[in-house]
Amino acid sequence: MGLIAAVYGLACYAVFLASFLYSIGFVGNLIVPKTIDSVPSATLPEAVAVDVVLLGLFAVQHSVMARPGFKDVWTRIVPRPVERSTYVLISSLLLALLCWRWQAIPAVVWEATAPALKAFLQAMFALGWLIVLLSTFMINHFDLFGLRQVYLRLRGLDYTPLSFTQRALYKFVRHPIMLGFVIAFWATPRMSVGHLLFAVATTGYILVGIFLEERDLMRFHGAEYQAYRDKVPMLFPTGTRRG
Repeated sequence: MGLIAAVYGLACYAVFLASFLYSIGFVGNLIVPKTIDSVPSATLPEAVAVDVVLLGLFAVQHSVMARPGFKDVWTRIVPRPVERSTYVLISSLLLALLCWRWQAIPAVVWEATAPALKAFLQAMFALGWLIVLLSTFMINHFDLFGLRQVYLRLRGLDYTPLSFTQRALYKFVRHPIMLGFVIAFWATPRMSVGHLLFAVATTGYILVGIFLEERDLMRFHGAEYQAYRDKVPMLFPTGTRRG
């Protein structure tokens, strides 16, 4: 079973990696066959309805499956060593569905024409995704995406939760991964109505997700996390640590 779990975990990670890389091209209108501003194929009301449903499915799945109460029930069905991998797989498939079925709304909200401003926004877009990726390694990339869990199962070792740490970007903001997403979703030389809908909806979900995650972290880490909250801002660095 350890070998089966390891193969399954690697397959789930491969699906995540493919969907993650595709989503960069999707949001940035780069290389991939269909992007956030591809040729529209639906009326405006239909496009808004479809896009809101796709975003809602992704948000609800992320919020529900990440909660400890759901995990307690879910692991009665799914073996605990592959619970995280299964979460990653379902999230990745829903992200792929969003990219596949997204209905573009191409009307322009703003567009940067000055070469320097355009280059700056493109650089910020790249920086946002880089922050997302690097931040996962500042905690534990392999635990976050389920690989550590299946590796320990393969070795016949018990899983131990990660200890609470504050390193690198986590010394300046509590949620650098989410900060990276916000930057990547908003930094664009050409903001269409569809892209704006995506950016507003995902930013709103990020704020809700942070609220739910911090509530769980407070329950798990208690006073240690409260002290961290008192010193470090949630999403945007202020230049100095509080407290």
